[in-house]
Amino acid sequence: MTPERNQNISESDLIKGCLQEDRRMQEALYQRFSPRMYAVCLRYAGNTEEAEDILQEGFVKVFRKLESFRNEGSFEGWIRRIFVNTAIEHFRRKKYLLPVTEKEENTLEARNTSVLDDLSARDIMAIVQELSPGYRTVFNLYVVEGFTHKEIADILGISEGTSKSQLSRAKVILQEKVKQFTGKDKDF
Repeated sequence: MTPERNQNISESDLIKGCLQEDRRMQEALYQRFSPRMYAVCLRYAGNTEEAEDILQEGFVKVFRKLESFRNEGSFEGWIRRIFVNTAIEHFRRKKYLLPVTEKEENTLEARNTSVLDDLSARDIMAIVQELSPGYRTVFNLYVVEGFTHKEIADILGISEGTSKSQLSRAKVILQEKVKQFTGKDKDF
């Protein structure tokens, strides 16, 4: 099926065809959503290989859970949530996050970052990709996905303090990387 033909298929027809295990419709759904979902995977993965693994695992889940889609809200949003959860599960299994003491949390929380405002989204994503998996996961959940520290703690099975610390550390590292990237030594 050509990409142009794929775009002419309605979401309801795609869903119906996939539920009937029509391979052409499954391929069409994959072709339509894989570029955007791959971008989601890249935000959480450390490299393209990990992103591809998460992408594959995510689409397996989409096809397995498709009958649970209730047509409430956007279909793409439903798919995206599966991919975010798949990425979270991927990193939870690897145990990238380290607990922190309250003293460490208090010293890190006082720092502030605003230099990211000067960069394009592509530049920011490239720099975020350089973060360790734990920092990158918390940063994405908090900054990109909009979760609270309590929600992140529940999702990842960590304390709120660890979530806050991971975010603070990520911001400090990003601040240094941005300085290197831009060549500017800004006062924050």
